[in-house]
Amino acid sequence: MTPPRTSSPNSLHRRGFLGIAGAAGAGAVLLGTGAAPVASAAPGRVPRDPFQLGVASGDPLPDGVVLWTRLAPKPLDEDGGMPRRPVAVHWEVALDERFRKVVRRGVEHAVPAEAHTVHADVRGLRPHHEYYYRFRAENVLSPVGRTRTAPAPGTSPTVDFAFASCANWEQGHFTAYRHMAEERPDVVFHLGDYLYEYAAGVNGKVRTHHGDEMNTLAEYRARHAQYKTDPDLRLLHATAPFVVTWDDHETDNNYADLSPENDDPGQGNDTTARFAARRRAAYQAYWEHMPLRRLRKPVDTALPLYRRLEYGATATFSVLDTRQYRTNQPYGDKWQVSGPDQWDPKATILGDEQHAWLERSLARSRSTWNVVPQQIYFANWDAVAGPDDGGYNDGWDGYRASRDRVLGYVEERRIDNFVVLTGDVHNNWTNDLRRDFERPETRVLGSEFVTTSITSGGDGSATHDPGQVYWDENPHTKYYSSRRGYVRCSVSKRQYTADYRVVDYVTRPGAPVRTDKSFVIEAGVPGVQDA
Repeated sequence: MTPPRTSSPNSLHRRGFLGIAGAAGAGAVLLGTGAAPVASAAPGRVPRDPFQLGVASGDPLPDGVVLWTRLAPKPLDEDGGMPRRPVAVHWEVALDERFRKVVRRGVEHAVPAEAHTVHADVRGLRPHHEYYYRFRAENVLSPVGRTRTAPAPGTSPTVDFAFASCANWEQGHFTAYRHMAEERPDVVFHLGDYLYEYAAGVNGKVRTHHGDEMNTLAEYRARHAQYKTDPDLRLLHATAPFVVTWDDHETDNNYADLSPENDDPGQGNDTTARFAARRRAAYQAYWEHMPLRRLRKPVDTALPLYRRLEYGATATFSVLDTRQYRTNQPYGDKWQVSGPDQWDPKATILGDEQHAWLERSLARSRSTWNVVPQQIYFANWDAVAGPDDGGYNDGWDGYRASRDRVLGYVEERRIDNFVVLTGDVHNNWTNDLRRDFERPETRVLGSEFVTTSITSGGDGSATHDPGQVYWDENPHTKYYSSRRGYVRCSVSKRQYTADYRVVDYVTRPGAPVRTDKSFVIEAGVPGVQDA
């Protein structure tokens, strides 16, 4: 029998999985970026290198994980360059990267209706354990990926994770993703704006999007594929499992449920019906390209994305979706415009069902840390001097009754060690959380760590000062930085440590990473402290 071809050299043992500090050469070996040009295939055959978008894993459980890949030898083509037929894709999971100790095998069928993607839900693995995995399509082997399962219930290991947000292809290089991969986290939380919907050339000049603004399924698929051609993103996916949730740009900037950003039919903009078709396409492509379980495959315009992941007795993660179920933003979504509509009890950012689910998740938790990964600025964000509350109406300020319900539940049920993780705003922030942000003498109920962007906004600047009005009006805010990067966290039963990891430039590749600021929360003592 002819040995299987591989889409990249499989010499990972020589320098370890990431090579020396994740050097560019080692990443190319891992992900096949130096592979030979794609050869033409016989009719109906899988072309030579169908794994150009890499491999990924996600949503770890104590006994399992989702494994993902997409067969796409020509990623930007409408059909990905694949024949219009199902393809059997074999997968295997091993204890070692040379696959001498294979522990699980299986097969999935990649079909054209799902862009030839694979979502293998692997079970029967050991808790809090490192594994390696790969795929085979016909006679071609994929790159090798590394993943890690969640800890067993009742155990209390230290959990190391990172979270990130907002990666605009046109505004910079994804260098921060490579640095995250080098740190080999147990899990990565991506909090939204994994990609951007805008047409080529609209957002920047560092790199160029493929095609027009996304509206159709083919356009969303092509944009997802383009982003996964980035070697730094592919390396991170191949290094750690992802837990993903979306924000707006995966579909349309600042949309709310079935209301698009531009929702005035009198101005010739999207009607609800047209936007429903667009959202249906966006959600389908998102599920296809993320390491999500098959049970989350969208039905029409709905994709249930909020979910709970338990990391033993150390941390429970309640992942939110603040975009799909919200009512429309108050005051036309204008910045720093306040009024009674922000307190409308009928307005919601989560929807009643998700709100009730979050309360149940917090009540059921037996973990030390109750962590809520979500998209949008949670604390009060007042940029108006004086008694005006101001506020970010696309964030929780626009839905103050929803925020009060969450914080009221935390306060009244005495939910300990409550931590919110946030993306969206392209800068680093750290906030203490109070039920009444206008009264700094009231009790601190938790903390919010806000990550900057991976690239959105360009290089940023060296300043740590957002302006005096921010400090005056937001005494709960403890830190600000406008560089790009991510947040690295280490969580034990006694302590939560957050390191703000930044790069000084993204408009050219290769920026080194450094820790700009570190904070600590002691278990049972609400509020952040300098590390």
